[in-house]
Amino acid sequence: MTGHEPRGRLLVVGELCVDLIIEVDDEIRFGQHEQIVPRTTLTMGSSSAITACGAAALGVDTRLISVRGDDTFGRFLDTELRERRVDTAGVRVDAALPTGASTHLTRPNGDRAILTSMGSIGTVRAADVTADDLASAAHLHVGSYFLQHDLHAEAPALFRAARAAGVTTSLDGNFDPDERWGSGILDLMPHVDVFFGNEEELTGITRADDIDAAIAQLLAAMPESAVVVAKLGADGAVAAWRSAEDIERIRASVPPLDSDLVDTVGAGDTLAAGFLTARLLDMPVDDAIAFAVACGTASTRGPGGVGAQPDRVTAFALAAQTAVVR
Repeated sequence: MTGHEPRGRLLVVGELCVDLIIEVDDEIRFGQHEQIVPRTTLTMGSSSAITACGAAALGVDTRLISVRGDDTFGRFLDTELRERRVDTAGVRVDAALPTGASTHLTRPNGDRAILTSMGSIGTVRAADVTADDLASAAHLHVGSYFLQHDLHAEAPALFRAARAAGVTTSLDGNFDPDERWGSGILDLMPHVDVFFGNEEELTGITRADDIDAAIAQLLAAMPESAVVVAKLGADGAVAAWRSAEDIERIRASVPPLDSDLVDTVGAGDTLAAGFLTARLLDMPVDDAIAFAVACGTASTRGPGGVGAQPDRVTAFALAAQTAVVR
């Protein structure tokens, strides 16, 4: 399988921003107190771009459709994307806006606070995706849906157009800063082949009492062959889909790697990149979720979302150590 090639291009539509990651040992103190921190890292940010970089690292032909400013951060991101073999032909430059930026305050246990200045985040439009983009793609992925304000009204038409062109689709809602969990996301479910979310996101979107009920509700609204991937952090992930009689679930987890943990920034986005790559490699779901968890786990071994994203050989090697339980 490592020598097998993905069956087509991945088209990622979403936000683009830098991440400034500050490792913090203690509570932040205001009042003009200077605090010494272990490390500060400037790196590629945004769920969508991290997913794109993760897929490219795994050998997938990947194009990012996004918006950046004509500024230092924007030029930094352009260089990073190109060096990571992401096609940037679909990244629009808006000189009237600053490039988005997120500051992550991270703790040694993996917990973090995220402070985001929007700038160009949320300004990608369905019109940025051309007919040629869809014609050349095998799969369309939209990341950080709740941040894509200018895309919300147009997203159903974009997903319908993709599926009409024979392109499979996926969606990652990520966290809703307003915690309303709406913005038309449920209206997209009939057009989504793979949906990613953690427990808070899944239960927030569905208003369900628990993650199992949330998965069942989402699958009932999605196409017959759809998969929900529930991201469980250190506990791995669950892939769920409908069978003839019930909902099937497969859970994958990697043995604890606490000694190797650097930070968890972007781990879920790299997990998504792994699962989408596995789909493009036509892997069965049990192998795909193991591969995805391996990718997410590997990414925690370096700073930032893209610092330790694995290549395909590395991901397969770690996937071999991944426990899969039905």
